[in-house]
Amino acid sequence: MAQDKSYYTATAHPCPARPPLQGDEICDVCVVGAGYSGLSTALHLAEQGYKVIVLEAVTVGFGASGRNGGQIINGYSRDFDTILSRYGEDMANDLLAMSFEGGDIIRTLIEKYKIDCDLRPGSFFAALNKKQMQELEKRKDAWEKAGNKELELYSRERMPEVVDSKLYCGGLLDRRGGHIHALNLALGEAAALESLGGKIFEQSRVLRIDKGEKPVAFTDHGKVTAACMVLCGNAYLGDVVPELAEKIMSVSSQIVTTEILGAELTKKMIPNNFCIEDCNFLLDYYRITADHRLLFGGGVIYSGDTPADITRRLQPHVLKTFPYLKGKKMEFAWSGNFALTLTRMPHIGRLSDTVYFIQGDSGHGVTTCHLLGRLVAEAIGQQVSRFDVFATMREFPFPGGRMFRVPLTALGAWYYGMREILGV
Repeated sequence: MAQDKSYYTATAHPCPARPPLQGDEICDVCVVGAGYSGLSTALHLAEQGYKVIVLEAVTVGFGASGRNGGQIINGYSRDFDTILSRYGEDMANDLLAMSFEGGDIIRTLIEKYKIDCDLRPGSFFAALNKKQMQELEKRKDAWEKAGNKELELYSRERMPEVVDSKLYCGGLLDRRGGHIHALNLALGEAAALESLGGKIFEQSRVLRIDKGEKPVAFTDHGKVTAACMVLCGNAYLGDVVPELAEKIMSVSSQIVTTEILGAELTKKMIPNNFCIEDCNFLLDYYRITADHRLLFGGGVIYSGDTPADITRRLQPHVLKTFPYLKGKKMEFAWSGNFALTLTRMPHIGRLSDTVYFIQGDSGHGVTTCHLLGRLVAEAIGQQVSRFDVFATMREFPFPGGRMFRVPLTALGAWYYGMREILGV
């Protein structure tokens, strides 16, 4: 589904039309992709005085950055125990310590550049059973040891303070989380970059790159030669770099947004205006928008396709959570793709001494993209220690190549879904 069907596009702030690349340009760093990872990279470099050019295939925030649930969620798509067993104690502790930084970067950029994107504090993880509640207790302990002291467990009795739903047996509040208007955040970051002298060319899809000593990005009507290049196309990069494409799978998620419900009803639904996600493997996530609508997402499709009827797919989830919304109109419904890795951990690194990449945030891109953009900027400035924590993690191609990656991954998701249903 086209992005112009989304709530975000309908309510985005006006922004200038940015011309496509025409002719040849030279810069210090060429960034491919004007989503969160590209904008974060470009902003951090521009703040250090680098001359930066961003090439965007469509428009700023066109991909997942302008389509997501707008939730500032800390952590990764793997829990701390899994990360610990896979990478060892030292690396796991480094990864966990950095996992709260992305949200801090977002809040800093909003304040510094006066970005109007409806920032609200507080994210809540809602447990549907005892096993999930025990996992949240372990998460709280691990996150507090890593420095996040703004966490609070809620019992079943306290859940009405959080959400007017009978589904949950408790949960975990993270006051360092929150929510935003996703597209307005990207548009504000783009304007901030331009205020520092950075250039953004829209409708400038990169068709191929030359990974030489001075890398070159080629578009239909021009090229950019740079001292360094950073590839941030993620699920929308396509096959420009085959060795990156084989390490991710483009997965779609769907979102609906109701008609305006009014302040009184939305206050009843989510009294403290936290964003909420449940703890299922195939999770539901939702929040209240600034104009008092319910924005509700879920419905992952591993083929990356868009369902014929998104509202029909998600409405049962909405009504299961809030039965009294029956009869309320869904005014917006859209789909967007994010990049999933086999490990469910972010994938960053170098293709050469001068070409870097960021991809595969696996559903946690709002915060993680901002962190990884900072780390790549640090690496370009010869501060590589934190970048190397991520870059040394191995990522693997999906088994079976393109033909089998979707059915095999869907089978794995079915397995975990059944475990949740059975409570094992």
